[in-house]
Amino acid sequence: MSPRPAAKKTINTPLQNRRKPSQRQRLLEGMVATANRDGYAGANVSAVIAEAGVSRPTFYEHFEDRDDCFVAAIAEIHQRLHADVREAIAAGAPERALVAAIEATVAFARADPPDARFLMQESLAGVPVALDERDRDIKETAKLVEQAFKQVAGNEPVPDIPVAAALGATHRVLAARLRREEPALGGLEQELARWVESYRAPAGRRRWRKLRSLRVPGRSPYLPATALRAPAKFGPGRAWAPSEEVAENQRQRIMFATAEIVQRRGYTAATNAEIMRLAGVEGSTFYRLFAGKQDAFSAVHELGFQYLMAATAGAFFAAERWPERIWEAFRATTQSIDDIPAFAHVAFVEAYAIGPPGIKRVEDSRAAFAIFLQEGYRYEGAHDSPPSRLALEAIIATVFEIVYLQTRAHGQPKTAGLLALLVYVCLAPFIGPGASNAFIDERLAEIRKARRSTRVA
Repeated sequence: MSPRPAAKKTINTPLQNRRKPSQRQRLLEGMVATANRDGYAGANVSAVIAEAGVSRPTFYEHFEDRDDCFVAAIAEIHQRLHADVREAIAAGAPERALVAAIEATVAFARADPPDARFLMQESLAGVPVALDERDRDIKETAKLVEQAFKQVAGNEPVPDIPVAAALGATHRVLAARLRREEPALGGLEQELARWVESYRAPAGRRRWRKLRSLRVPGRSPYLPATALRAPAKFGPGRAWAPSEEVAENQRQRIMFATAEIVQRRGYTAATNAEIMRLAGVEGSTFYRLFAGKQDAFSAVHELGFQYLMAATAGAFFAAERWPERIWEAFRATTQSIDDIPAFAHVAFVEAYAIGPPGIKRVEDSRAAFAIFLQEGYRYEGAHDSPPSRLALEAIIATVFEIVYLQTRAHGQPKTAGLLALLVYVCLAPFIGPGASNAFIDERLAEIRKARRSTRVA
């Protein structure tokens, strides 16, 4: 993107409201409008030029292809949001930098819902280069916050939470409301500010700034003995197996093949032919069982969710007190994610790519996992100001953002090493950072003790 003038009036004016837009700006506006209406899949070059009112040759004078235009639109909108955040941080106390960034983000979404929706939701539906741009932009904003935190005295409190994950969660919380076209976003700043401030700890003793892997406990006893795997293809000796058994074998092979191809190439680039070839089925079999790759993808997402939820719920209800339940639940969840990385990629990285069905599945999944936090409101150790329902949503969105980042960064995610961080994110708003850290330290000490005992034995 070419640099914008520094004047606030130019930077902060929404794309669609600028006077006499250039052809390039009209194409960016067309991309935003088309993607918001029809999703990434529907925002092809033909649709964008029709929306922008320019010719196809003009499009290719400015952009190499659809994805180049899509990424440029993300970068342009973020540039304006970044300027707002920078100004908000500079105007306040450095210890409030994260709160200021979140307040500026909500204000941006309220002032310009179409651009905010494109930036915060539709960007997640794009190809890997679009996700790269989205993640890079959030990290740039997080750097502004971290630079401000460096000015804070060591004994002054600041939120002890990975800043990029908190900002990504804020985007996710806002995206859900922008998608539903809620008429107002009033009050969100205050509730989100209270949420991030519930993690406050002395600046000099921040523990959870980064996604740093810690000691991994032994395998959860509430997981299956063997991880979810694709079944083997029936050999000649099974030619007379019941038709239902054969169909289920084929169905599962197609689902696992879909997950693997999507992990390798992304949902948009994956083809039905590739899936059939990897699954070892004919086209007639594939289309008898699934309408197409979107249908197969949705089945993968549902199977992965059921597997994760079963493991998480079994571990959660086996423990006695609520903090222990959260620990055991996330111990099972993170190890399940590491067991089936292709399914994790489908659920946490690619789910938005199929449009409204995938988005709804993600939001339903977040609501389901929030159930495990509900007991925190009744826990005897909770402080007098429990998190709001919106904060509950933000907590789970932060968990999803962390797993998303970990899954994108590693083909074989090491999510189990982030168990302590995920537990802290969930517990601190209820019982405070100090009590949360003390509980986590007890658990980590138990892991060290168990390992020493194993070595001695």
